[in-house]
Amino acid sequence: MDIETLKTFLEVNRTRHFGKAANNLYVTQSTVSARIRLLEESVGAPVFVRTRNDIQLTAAGRRLLRHAENIYTTWNRARQEIAIEEEARFPLTVAGVPSLWDILLQDWLQDTYRNNPDLALYAEVLNQDVMMQRLREGTLDLAFTFDPPQMAELQIVDISDVQLVMVSSLAGQKVEDACMRDYILVDWGTQFAGAHARYFPEIRTPALRISLGRVARDFILASGGSAYLAEPMVREYITAGRLHRVADAPVISRPAYAAYALGSDKESLLRQTLAGFA
Repeated sequence: MDIETLKTFLEVNRTRHFGKAANNLYVTQSTVSARIRLLEESVGAPVFVRTRNDIQLTAAGRRLLRHAENIYTTWNRARQEIAIEEEARFPLTVAGVPSLWDILLQDWLQDTYRNNPDLALYAEVLNQDVMMQRLREGTLDLAFTFDPPQMAELQIVDISDVQLVMVSSLAGQKVEDACMRDYILVDWGTQFAGAHARYFPEIRTPALRISLGRVARDFILASGGSAYLAEPMVREYITAGRLHRVADAPVISRPAYAAYALGSDKESLLRQTLAGFA
């Protein structure tokens, strides 16, 4: 089995079509079919169920998928790092949950880029589970999250306290009014959900649930409503009078964390870059 075979398997799974996969890979459809047959011979089981106009993974294919993605990612990263090292640049792969990019990580990334001209940075937006898996596999150097994982093999660094404030499109609202209608519940992680439930045990079902603070902010600016949002992302809108603090709503502090593998050969660099949050 070679990398091109795994790449073909991943592309067929993505497109659910042999012909489309062949076009995307710039090979013939017969080549795609041959590679999938070779893969099935190698693993000893069919990986796709082929019916008219429908291709689905078998149970064996679903088990293979995660391993194939990991192998392909690791291989590509190895190729990139070898090329980078030949150019005398030092690779650093970082990832964060989406909301942290909106609040903290864009400025940090720019500072890190400016202050480390020898770095070759690769930045990603990933969810918590994928980041922890990638840290364990060694295909990710640094992860940023709201919910620190309880894993003995990781070093956890507290980087910031994000102040979450309730804002509304209407001025002078009381918290009970802001929560009555057009309230948007933003997913700021497990700890926020617990605090929110304690402060508002009888809150009505929110009109909308969103996992990204930026999307909630833009929705409120366009259509009205209220939500808990990170203070840095609404500061200019409050100053401009487009959003308004709900004065009697409690501020919920949300710690943000960085995580990296203990014993990482990049630990000194990671500590240096994280010092920018101090």
